[in-house]
Amino acid sequence: MDWLLSPIDPSRAHDVGEAISWHARSMVVAWGVLAPLAVIAARFFKILPGQDWPNELDSQVWWRSHWIGNVAVLVLSAAGVMYVMPISLSEISLHNALGLLLIAALIVQVLLGIFRGSKGGPTSLDRSGSPHGHHYDMSRRRRMFEAAHKTLGYTALLVGIVAILTGLWKANGPVWMWLLLTLWWTCLVVTYFVMQRRGMAIDTYQAIWGDDPSHPGNQLPYPGWGMRRPDRAQFERRENVRRDRRNRV
Repeated sequence: MDWLLSPIDPSRAHDVGEAISWHARSMVVAWGVLAPLAVIAARFFKILPGQDWPNELDSQVWWRSHWIGNVAVLVLSAAGVMYVMPISLSEISLHNALGLLLIAALIVQVLLGIFRGSKGGPTSLDRSGSPHGHHYDMSRRRRMFEAAHKTLGYTALLVGIVAILTGLWKANGPVWMWLLLTLWWTCLVVTYFVMQRRGMAIDTYQAIWGDDPSHPGNQLPYPGWGMRRPDRAQFERRENVRRDRRNRV
């Protein structure tokens, strides 16, 4: 127990004060817990286990989880910054610089979300009855948003983890904090690769509108690394198996 409670660097004390403590708590929860979970929700839960795709389309679970999670990241990050304001530009450390980069990335992500364009599609007809929208048509504007949003999101997640580690070292956090974060992040990485291997990273477009070739987005190449388009026959086989089980019961 003494070893777990001792600072990681025995030559320095772990005495950071109340404001720094709350800054650290806010940022660790935001970037060490919520941000990775929001990414996992968006990547792997566009079609839920047991969902009867393509008869059941456009599950909102992943979207709400991703959106609410990132709003919480934004709020906690703003609170975390307030705890350490003002920051002297003459004393910027690596940790401080990474933190400022994260805040800048959050602001850019908010702006990208605001200007990402309309959804469109058969389930979101506008007043004129037209299905056209930036997402449904996969316009150039929407494709640019997708690329920028995902690239910046993954980059910010990695920067956030490095910022947490540099902050933990700067504050000379106790051993138990290092071990707990290492265990948590290891579980997340293993979960990520297990879900990726199981083919759960599904094309957003087909999760929302199905695989009908008449949808314009289905004519485009695969939307990024490791993503797949769902197999209608596979889903039908799973549904038949579930139906047989219900009938036997």
